[in-house]
Amino acid sequence: MTPADTGASTIVGAVASPPAPDSRVAPGGPGYRRMSFALFLAGVATFALLYSTQALLPLISGDLGVSASDASWTVAAATGGLAVFVIPMSALSERFGRRTVMTASLAVAVTVALLIPFAPSLPALVVLRAVQGAALAGLPASATAYLAEEVTPKALVTAIGLFVAGNSVGGMSGRVITGWVAQEWGWRTAVGVIGLVAVVCAVAFRMLLPQPKHFTPGSLRPRVLAGTVRDHLANPLLRRLYAIGALFMTVFGGVYTVIGYRLTEAPFSLPQGIVGSIFLVYLVGTVSASTSGRLVGRLGRRGALYLAGGTTAAGLLLSLADSLPLVLLGLVLITAGFFAGHSVASSAVSRTATHGRAQASALYQSMYYIGSSAGSTVGATAFHSGGWAGTVGVGLLAMLGVVTVTLAGTRAARRQAARTPATA
Repeated sequence: MTPADTGASTIVGAVASPPAPDSRVAPGGPGYRRMSFALFLAGVATFALLYSTQALLPLISGDLGVSASDASWTVAAATGGLAVFVIPMSALSERFGRRTVMTASLAVAVTVALLIPFAPSLPALVVLRAVQGAALAGLPASATAYLAEEVTPKALVTAIGLFVAGNSVGGMSGRVITGWVAQEWGWRTAVGVIGLVAVVCAVAFRMLLPQPKHFTPGSLRPRVLAGTVRDHLANPLLRRLYAIGALFMTVFGGVYTVIGYRLTEAPFSLPQGIVGSIFLVYLVGTVSASTSGRLVGRLGRRGALYLAGGTTAAGLLLSLADSLPLVLLGLVLITAGFFAGHSVASSAVSRTATHGRAQASALYQSMYYIGSSAGSTVGATAFHSGGWAGTVGVGLLAMLGVVTVTLAGTRAARRQAARTPATA
């Protein structure tokens, strides 16, 4: 066989050098379990802290003498702070390193968590929660980038899945733990316990996460970052996906911010511990998110979004009943529809962006948490003025928005398909 056939050099005696081995971490390799567990713990701490007051809002209202809409700011401030700072934090991680930014973010967040139980008033509590949310923005902005640089491509999906699993476990366990602790010792003790759990997670994260070996620092160039953001916002498909993520989270944030009030009042009058355990329904979301890929394979992206929106709307309507089993079934459908829609939209962002994928994902996360903040405040305000039916009305409007935006995408795709033969 000739050198041309083999790809070998034409110089006599030359030997083709073997490809350099991939030095990134793979499953079973040194440090993979430590890395995965460290980021799992970071995910647990992030979401346990971010939503630590959500299951406690009725108790906060009673203790501080404020309305549901006022108390909801303890959730909206945290998610809003994250939404505002996720893009700047993604830029800082490009300059100073993913591990450094994640460590600093967790350190600030857990320090604030230990101060929150001593907040003397609602304004002080809201300010502390906003600072905590801004600090936590460094985690989603850096974790996936760290994994993309340090883990082999074949292992990347699994590794990111463990981080997302940590988010889910943290969000669920934080609400369940606070519910039962608060029932016995009050909301201040409950958020203090979550703060201590987060401290343990943060220390273990720092001890376990390996030093990065493949990070190359970049410069903080605002013009380049601004140009990338403008490019993404100029893309009609990305704009639709950002809107869909925000609208789905508006429903989810509103429902789970207000559900505690609904279930502690007549006709249900459930104790706080049982209300906190309602958040175990998040496990349904874990299943629906994991099957969203197969759903897209069968129905296409837009078909999957229509189904997710319809499932969420059906759950909202079902939750209007004064029957606890029907309310719980409604929450199951809302949760399944939300997680499926969120998974479809967020994964489509990465496939759609042709450059600056970190910034494209950060923009999605920013809009996602803006939707959470809006849902928390608007949903609580609607509940204050119109009861649970008011919150459901807000959710149904958001789902109508999802269908409208998705329909616009369907029409745009048809117009593009009609133009293609003419320009071919």
